[in-house]
Amino acid sequence: MLPTKEYADQLLAWAHECNPGPWAEHSRVVARAAEAIAERCRLDTHRAYVSGLLHDIGRYEGVRDMHHVYAGYELLKSKGYDGIACVCMSHSFPCQDIGELFGVNDCSPEETDFIMSFLSNAAYSEYDKLIQLCDAMCAAEGVCLIEVRLMDVIRRYGTDGLTLNKIDSKFELKAHFDNLCGMNIYDLFYDEIRDVSFR
Repeated sequence: MLPTKEYADQLLAWAHECNPGPWAEHSRVVARAAEAIAERCRLDTHRAYVSGLLHDIGRYEGVRDMHHVYAGYELLKSKGYDGIACVCMSHSFPCQDIGELFGVNDCSPEETDFIMSFLSNAAYSEYDKLIQLCDAMCAAEGVCLIEVRLMDVIRRYGTDGLTLNKIDSKFELKAHFDNLCGMNIYDLFYDEIRDVSFR
């Protein structure tokens, strides 16, 4: 079951009121980019859009790191949106490794165990992968080069022993969707990427 675009917009607006910040505009850019790529790849554009819009919804609880993936998952599961709930969990872990997150583990031991179990058993769909990609190429200001988004994240959260794997995973996702689309997906957003990345 999927929420309507209207309800997803309302839910994001509520979450932003709970915890104002640029994360909500980032989510809107992710949704727009995911919809455009999904259309080119002949995927479900509605599912792509609402998944992108709600992937960070767990940030409604406040300024958190890893906990936001768990909070978003629990919130959307409680509303019956199981598929998008999984995107809340999967979007931060392209390699399905809990150590992969940029930031700190601010989850309880029980939440950490749950995330680890989820990652070890998940079979990522094209929508999980699509939101992982769009999360890596969308700033609050618009769609940008992956390198620009990564540098922003690294400057905020720092690096660790898995940083190169994390970076490689983003470009592997882009190659996957380039192939699926039959084009360089940057061409879908050429003017926007130029303006945002080189402003």
